[in-house]
Amino acid sequence: MAKMLVIYKTPADPAAFERHYHDIHVPLAKQLPGLQRYEISRSPIMNVLPGETPYRVAILYFDSMEAIRTAFASEIGRACAEDRRKFAGDEDLVTMLLFDTEIL
Repeated sequence: MAKMLVIYKTPADPAAFERHYHDIHVPLAKQLPGLQRYEISRSPIMNVLPGETPYRVAILYFDSMEAIRTAFASEIGRACAEDRRKFAGDEDLVTMLLFDTEIL
C-alpha cells in the first residue's frame, strides 16, 4: 500500500477553505484513478510536540507508488493539483508526502 499524506496549515479564511475543500476538492480527488480510500482529520488535531498544529490532514491510499504517479499524471490528477492551488496556494501552507507502507 502506498499513501499520500497532505498536511495543511491554518488558512487565512478557514470557512472559505472548508467550503472549497468539501464542495469542490474532495469530490474531484475522489475521482483519481486507482484511489482506494480517502481519509481526512477531524478537529481538533492534537500536536504532542512543540511546533505548529496542522489545520487539516488528509491521507489518500493507493496500491503502489506507481499508482500514485499514474493518478497524478492523469487529467483528474492535474486538475486536483491546479485546484489545490486555489484554496491552499502558498507552497508553505501545505506539505505533501508520498510513501510506501509496510505492516509490522
